[in-house]
Amino acid sequence: MELLKTGAAGTMESGDIYVEVDKGAGGVEIELQSTVASLYGRRIKEVISEVLKEQGVSSARITANDKGALDCTIRARVATALLRASEQGDSGWWKK
Repeated sequence: MELLKTGAAGTMESGDIYVEVDKGAGGVEIELQSTVASLYGRRIKEVISEVLKEQGVSSARITANDKGALDCTIRARVATALLRASEQGDSGWWKK
């Protein structure tokens, strides 16, 4: 998946995560702010990395502001931000 522009998804509400995805300069860079970073920061970054790998993204800059989102919410927000950044629309990723 090629990132063409900045894509974003999510809100700043409790139980959600706001994710911005942009082209990277090589490799993956994840900047995380979270109300639960001391407990779950490593896991949140793992989930974000898993979605990037599943979608074939090897170069991206991710900015995430977490308010206690569950893994399924994190996955959905990252996937949506990637689709918006790639301008692919319905790529069929949900069928996997």
